[in-house]
Amino acid sequence: MGVLAFRIGEIRSCLFHRFNVILFIAKSHCIAVFNQMTDTAEKSIATAEVAQKSRHPRGLYTLFFTEMWERCSYYGMRALLVLFMVDAIRGGLGFTDETATAIYGLYTAMVYLAALPGGWMADRLLGAQRSVWCGGIIIAAGHFTLAVPLKETFFLGLLLVILGTGLLKPNISVIVGHLYPEGGARRDAGFSIFYMGINLGAFIGPLVCSALGEKVNWHYGFAAAGVGMVLGLLQFKLTARHLGEAGLRPRRKEGAAKQGFDKAWYIVVAGLAVVLLMVALGLSRVVTFNPVPIAKKTSYVIVGLGAIYFAGILLFGKLDTVEIKRTVVLIVLLMASAMFWSGFEQAGSSLNLFAERFTVRTIAALQYEVPTGWFQSLNPVFIIALAPVFAALWVALARRNLNPSIPTKFAIGLILLGLGFLVMAGASQIAAAGKQAMPYWLITTYLLHTFGELCLSPVGLSAVTKLAPQRFVSQMMGLWFLATSLGNLIAGLIAGKFAEGPAQLPEMFLRIVLTTAGSGLLLLLFVRPMKKLIGDIR
Repeated sequence: MGVLAFRIGEIRSCLFHRFNVILFIAKSHCIAVFNQMTDTAEKSIATAEVAQKSRHPRGLYTLFFTEMWERCSYYGMRALLVLFMVDAIRGGLGFTDETATAIYGLYTAMVYLAALPGGWMADRLLGAQRSVWCGGIIIAAGHFTLAVPLKETFFLGLLLVILGTGLLKPNISVIVGHLYPEGGARRDAGFSIFYMGINLGAFIGPLVCSALGEKVNWHYGFAAAGVGMVLGLLQFKLTARHLGEAGLRPRRKEGAAKQGFDKAWYIVVAGLAVVLLMVALGLSRVVTFNPVPIAKKTSYVIVGLGAIYFAGILLFGKLDTVEIKRTVVLIVLLMASAMFWSGFEQAGSSLNLFAERFTVRTIAALQYEVPTGWFQSLNPVFIIALAPVFAALWVALARRNLNPSIPTKFAIGLILLGLGFLVMAGASQIAAAGKQAMPYWLITTYLLHTFGELCLSPVGLSAVTKLAPQRFVSQMMGLWFLATSLGNLIAGLIAGKFAEGPAQLPEMFLRIVLTTAGSGLLLLLFVRPMKKLIGDIR
């Protein structure tokens, strides 16, 4: 019995031990399965979070379509502007080429200058979102005012578009930046999508507005531009909730619990009072404004302001040696920028007039004459198609340590611009002989100008942020717009030479070739010393 009891106890102990082993194995297996499931879940959550982070904010698409419609209205009206002013048969203003192109230059220059007070108002008083909304309303009012068939309302409409664009244009880009507080490649991709909206609008606008303005009635074209801006405003209001806090409040008031009346409003009221006084004096004909001398004097004022500013910065800005060297390079690049835009902005003036008067626009198979303004859609189409190609080109060159420096890209842009006008010098020889040039002359010119723009424009603002002393970055960003404004003014004055007749066009375009391409070649000669001045900045 004792032996039997011992054997039973041994068996029970063995079974108990095996049961514990099995239980331990089962438990370990369950834990492993649970850990695997947990890891899978965590990976799924992480993947979902990465996917969520890789998506762009819904607010980007609000801004995309707002900017698309605003640019649609701006470039649609721009395609008609000079043509309407020189027309004396179909209800236009009947201005001379010189007067019309000077007004065009003043208008486009003031659009860029207005961005400076517009940005200040958003930062100090309104906030970016409210500035975009108010600016869009003023722009739409301007286009509809242009649609009224009176000379007086024409100038009032231009003024309203200038003021509204000054509020909307700089601040909508600011909101895009606020949607990506983390910065990085995702932010760059967001801006790339946003700029596609700009070019899509610039493509659509001339097609619609020119078809209505040139084929039906000028004022219908201006009204169509207003309708485009209204559509942009509607979708902005309906989807603004997706913007969240981005640009909702003025920067000065962010984090503030309570604010009283801001005395900066007195500056705004005083500025508007001056503008209204000038408008009243002009409409009542108490004062007569001659656009050609005004454009010339304004260009002198802009050059003087830039010279005084940089003299003050270099003499009294307490810059160190590196900052002085980089500021000198920045001055040269701003001069090159003004030179580039003085040629590029011939698109809406002299090139538009050439398309109207000296270019074959009839499609024989369809017996249809293409509206002049449709040529204005070529540049945005080329931008949309070629921007990714150029971006890939710079990346590929950078991998081989061959990416051109900032000054080199500016020089290449100027040279390509000059080559475009060399093509126009050849086309104008045909016009001087009393014949019509085929459209491929203009198409080639716009293509070369687009190549130049893709070399210079994308790196321009980036160059300012890299080269400017950090405590003066915002001010020098304003000077970039000042240089662009100067270029637009000069463009209008140059285009005034179109009035001298087709026999003088080859000489006019060759002068532009010499100034733009010549400046580019001169800049190339100084690339090496400029690279030494800017150091390791790429």
